[in-house]
Parts: sequence; structure tokens; C-alpha cells
Amino acid sequence: MRKSFIGPAAALMLAFAGAAPAQTVGYNIRTGDLWVDTRLSEIDYYGRHYREPFFDEMTGYYGAPRSLLVDLIDERRWAPADVYYACAIAHALNLPCVEIVREYDRHPGQGWGAVAKRYGIKPGSPAFHAFKRGAATTYGHWGYPIAVDRSVRVDWSKHGPGAGRGAHGPKAASPSAPRKNAGNASAKGSEGKGRGNSDHKGGQGNPGKGNSGKNKGHGKP
Repeated sequence: MRKSFIGPAAALMLAFAGAAPAQTVGYNIRTGDLWVDTRLSEIDYYGRHYREPFFDEMTGYYGAPRSLLVDLIDERRWAPADVYYACAIAHALNLPCVEIVREYDRHPGQGWGAVAKRYGIKPGSPAFHAFKRGAATTYGHWGYPIAVDRSVRVDWSKHGPGAGRGAHGPKAASPSAPRKNAGNASAKGSEGKGRGNSDHKGGQGNPGKGNSGKNKGHGKP
């Protein structure tokens, strides 16, 4: 008989939603907030397919030690979204990520719902709103800025690192700047100035910043 493993994601899903159908394929989580559920699912995809950018964000913005990330994902087989949830909640509470992980471990089987309850985290709470703002900031770091509670679904296979040449979502497709710069280029083409800037793809609207086209969206605040 096959034994099923109920990980942190499934435990959180059950804690927030009560009885739910068994999860068989992919990542699924229910926090009671559709916007957050969507982000966690997308973040899980991002973490599985873009490991290093995911690690960069978790260490740089959320302050999680890389050794902790390696232990959780590689040794303990946590889903990237579980890791993100723990560290993002810790960030919202101004706590180290490892403290939230240890709190989860102190009560095995209770899941994230019990952890969230003990810290007063629920949809509508200040910490939950802080969590949302952090998620929006993270998407900006990954090159696809979004607004809190804006209804949007992000396909990281199209907008993530390496998805085309310099394609990182809306930042690479500003409707006004490219047209304006294109007009200036044609008007000043005879002056013969700034020829060296012609190789800086993706850097429209940022004169003097020759390396802007190489920014992969992993900047740290």
C-alpha cells in the first residue's frame, strides 16, 4: 500500500478550507484569499523552474539564510511556495524565517493554519496585508510588477528569466517609452552621437545607464 505524505502545503490548505479533495497533481493551497492563493501557486512554479533567482529573492529581500533554503527544499522536500510562505510571513512579522519554520516544527501535523492562528495572521489582518505587499514587491524584483488585489495571472514560462531575450513582463513592453525614443532616434540619427548606446537592448528611456538592458530583475531593496 502506498503511503501519502501530507506536507506543509496540504496542511495549510486543510486548515484554512476545512475538508477538501485530495491533492494529486501540482501545487494547490487555500488561504481564504484568492489573490494570495494565486500568488503562492505562481511562486511555487517560479521556485521550481528558476531556483537561483528564487533563492536570491529569499536571501536578499526576505533575509533567509541560503543554508536554510537548501535544507528545506533539498533535504526536507518543502515546496517552494511553503518556503516562501514561511519566510514572507516572518518578514511581515519582522521575525527571522527560521523562527517560523521552528514554530511549524514544534507542532507537527497541525500545519500552517495553526501557525498562522498563533501569530494572529488571517485574511484582513495587518500581517496578511503586509504579506500581500511583500508578494507584490517580489514580483517587481522578478520583472513583473503587480498591484495588491489586482486580478492577474502570471505565466512565468513566458515572463520568467530566460523566457526570450530580455523578456521580463510589462517592464519590457512599456507602450509609450519605446515609441518616443524611436522618434528621437530617427530625428537625431544624422548627428552621429551616442552610437555606442545602440547595443544596449531593453534600456529604452534610461539614458546613461548602459547596463540597464542586462538587469534581470533580482535587485535587492
